Amino acid sequence: MTDQHLSQTGKTAQRRIGIFGWGVIAPGCANVETFKEKLYSGGSWLQNFEDFGPSNFLVGEPDFDFENYHSWIDDRFPPNRFGQLQSKMGKPTLMAVGSFVQSLQQNPGIEETLQELGNAAHVYVGTGLGDLPTISEVAITADRAQNQWDAFWAAAENCPARAAFEAGDASPDTLEGMPEDPQKVAAESREEATRVWNRYWAEKSTRLSEYLEKSREIEGESISGEVESNKAAVIRGKMKKSAQLRKDWGVPLEPWNAVSPNLLWNIHSSVATQITMMGKITGPSFSPVAACSTFGVALKLGMDAIQRGEAEAVVIGASDPPPHPMVVGAFNAARVLSNDGKVSKPLTGLRGTHISGGSCIWIIGDLEKMQARGYQPLGMEPVGVGLTSDADHIITPSEEGPTASIHSALEAAAVEPESVSTWDLHCTATPGDFLEVENARKLFPDQVLMTARKGTFGHGMGVCGGWELTAQMLAGESGKIAPTSLEDAEINPQISAVHRNFTGTDTVPMPEGLAGKLSMGVGGINACVICRPFDE
Repeated sequence: MTDQHLSQTGKTAQRRIGIFGWGVIAPGCANVETFKEKLYSGGSWLQNFEDFGPSNFLVGEPDFDFENYHSWIDDRFPPNRFGQLQSKMGKPTLMAVGSFVQSLQQNPGIEETLQELGNAAHVYVGTGLGDLPTISEVAITADRAQNQWDAFWAAAENCPARAAFEAGDASPDTLEGMPEDPQKVAAESREEATRVWNRYWAEKSTRLSEYLEKSREIEGESISGEVESNKAAVIRGKMKKSAQLRKDWGVPLEPWNAVSPNLLWNIHSSVATQITMMGKITGPSFSPVAACSTFGVALKLGMDAIQRGEAEAVVIGASDPPPHPMVVGAFNAARVLSNDGKVSKPLTGLRGTHISGGSCIWIIGDLEKMQARGYQPLGMEPVGVGLTSDADHIITPSEEGPTASIHSALEAAAVEPESVSTWDLHCTATPGDFLEVENARKLFPDQVLMTARKGTFGHGMGVCGGWELTAQMLAGESGKIAPTSLEDAEINPQISAVHRNFTGTDTVPMPEGLAGKLSMGVGGINACVICRPFDE
């Protein structure tokens, strides 16, 4: 086969795509080597979720220690860079950086190539959830600081209007719009009533007005003279004066000063931008956000950039935080999470999925050009990606949307459904599993071998497609499909009536033909990926 082939229309010469590096952080897996080892050992990687205290939730906790990348960073950056990253960046970004470092190791020299390519090296690394742990921590801190601030200024000694009210000498203006005294409301409503009560009196505090006037005088100082040399001195001066003002007045920390800037450093784009900084990659970067289809969307965007000739290599992937109470609680409230202390396997009892966190990064590139540079491709060759939207339900998948994405991927790959021999399902151990299998069987032959792996490593929001695709790529590379935790007797009877050829607890040979994988994201975002072994 030549390094270029014609598309199905016969009109456009398509550049072939190869994977030239990958890195994985997953439940119980610190790197891609451990991921492969555990994958072929079978079983489930889930464990008890302890953040609620005792509970019946199982989750996939990533095995991650940023210290593993300390020496790599010290070899390339000043000694303080590692500490800066640890103190400023959240787990999604740090795990993305770790997986990126891993991805450079399969083809030595590719790090320098990504730098030399300039605008022809892109970074498209997304996230399904963003850094919710940092958001949660900052929100809780800000809320506590606001409550303390309001309570301080609402006290009678800091609010003359409150003092007059308690002395029975309140003005009509003070009494107008006064909320109910929290001591007079029901106990279950007292906490919120206290917040409203303190905010009311804080807004009437003339002492607070005086304090803010003093603060304005400090913050109003402008930078004069040489900007670069004077800006740091002005900022330090303001901070020192503000701290002294706070001390002189005996006030708690202002709520606006209690908010950590880490909230800004960890916006969704940080998983991509931090890779550009660590890799010194100067081409364009951004972070696609497409729920459970994030990895497939990133792959499609990267392949398209290479096909258009805009990029020679693209770092793609996704990263999501470790399981967090907000995420586990939200999925549970949506009634799509298992909560019985047992592993909920896809295609079986349909009791719900399990939350997981981690990252997966690939380096994809123009196959012909990267091989000419001496780099060897990994896994299989991605030949088509199809993206669609259901435009229907926020969680329940439609038949039309996912099916359209499959047809789109097959068309992009210039192949027929009969060529597909293995198919990885998105299945989340929810009732949607049946519809997904039924839809697939309307397209693919009876003998197609299906896999469903969320019973192994759980459901990472944006990263799950990356883990599943990497597992499929490893199968294509080794010629052996890794086992799942699925026992034949466990398959849901309605599903087994539609199809019975699923990968179970044994490693099996990879059948000849193409491999396909479907991801279906919250909101109805669908991504289908078609790959072929290189020996074809």
